[in-house]
Amino acid sequence: MKHGSDNKLTLVAVLGAMGPGLLAALAGNDAGGIATYSSAGATYGYGTLWILPVMAVLLIVVQETAARCGCVTGKGFASLIRERFGVRKSAFAMGALLIANTSVTISEFAGIASGLALFGVPKTISVPLMALVIWLLTMSGSFKRIEKVLLAVSCVFLTYVVAGVLAGPDWVAVAKATVTPSLVSEPEYVSLLVATIGTTIAPWMIFLAQNNVVDKNVDENGIALQRVDTVSGSILACGIAWFIIVTTGTVLFPAGIEVADAADAALALEPIAGEWSTILFAAGLVAASFLAACVLPGVTSSAICEAFGWERGADRTWEEAPTYRGIITGIIMFSALLVILPGINLFDIMMSAQVINGVLLPVLLVFLVFIARDRRIMGDYRNGRVWNILTWATIVLITVLTVIMFVLQALGF
Repeated sequence: MKHGSDNKLTLVAVLGAMGPGLLAALAGNDAGGIATYSSAGATYGYGTLWILPVMAVLLIVVQETAARCGCVTGKGFASLIRERFGVRKSAFAMGALLIANTSVTISEFAGIASGLALFGVPKTISVPLMALVIWLLTMSGSFKRIEKVLLAVSCVFLTYVVAGVLAGPDWVAVAKATVTPSLVSEPEYVSLLVATIGTTIAPWMIFLAQNNVVDKNVDENGIALQRVDTVSGSILACGIAWFIIVTTGTVLFPAGIEVADAADAALALEPIAGEWSTILFAAGLVAASFLAACVLPGVTSSAICEAFGWERGADRTWEEAPTYRGIITGIIMFSALLVILPGINLFDIMMSAQVINGVLLPVLLVFLVFIARDRRIMGDYRNGRVWNILTWATIVLITVLTVIMFVLQALGF
């Protein structure tokens, strides 16, 4: 890989480049992710903290590669898949992405409903209201405005840092657990470990990382700055996950309290850690779900439109890009309506999304690595030997872990 020689990593330049990497990484800490981290801490204490530095490296590898491809080609991931692998493979990837992302969007609205229910707001009010806010924001017609709002929302993730400090953990034990691998010979532990890694990299995050760079018109001269963005975003996202595990591992694990979702974790904190811990945890859940619900429909629609050559982009009007805006509107409306319907099994929907994501992710990563190593596409900025090894290692690891997860689920663990 080659660094752009004209880059000056000044503070102003770095701050100006921040956004795509941060959003892509932080949006991954959604309702499902928070539930997974909470369950890991509550069930095994600090026993899964060591996996987070590994997660950060995997996330950096994938996000940096996607962002670099966007800088060099000026094209989104969907366009490059179509050009490199043909229409049929592209159509398969887009169909799976639509199903998976819609399922995950439904889970985000479920997270919004659960989080605001802790503040006494029923889902029949919270979900339609937040759906309207999300739709208005995504239809605002300005990518920069949307990005600024979402980055502001991301600041709420600091509540997990505060909650972790308020929990009063044994910081020496926390530090030791973070750098010392710990394995427990239990299927539930392995399943949680796999789920923890699986929540870090989702298929849609690759599209988001690359498309956001393209939307900001960043070229080869911005690669070094985008690396700063992707690395800092990945570290920050895994840092938030670290504090969630620290919080629940400190408070809930010693008390023997297990949780099934993020709302359970927030409620369980109150009698032990106090009201503020519950409020902070619940606020983080709502913000995380809101952020992901804002991002997912747009990423999905952008990828599909790009793959089939239709007009796309937040700056396009209804007349200019009816399919782009129509897909976003359809995903938001369908997801919100499904959540407020009685008798809907949201858990089954979330599990279906997890299965689709597990199958789709290694396939998309193979697409990504072949594109990133292609001299005709990437020129001097193609993957070097070390980065190729890291990317293939990521693919193999995720594939193996995904297979293990499916086997454990089939066995009923």
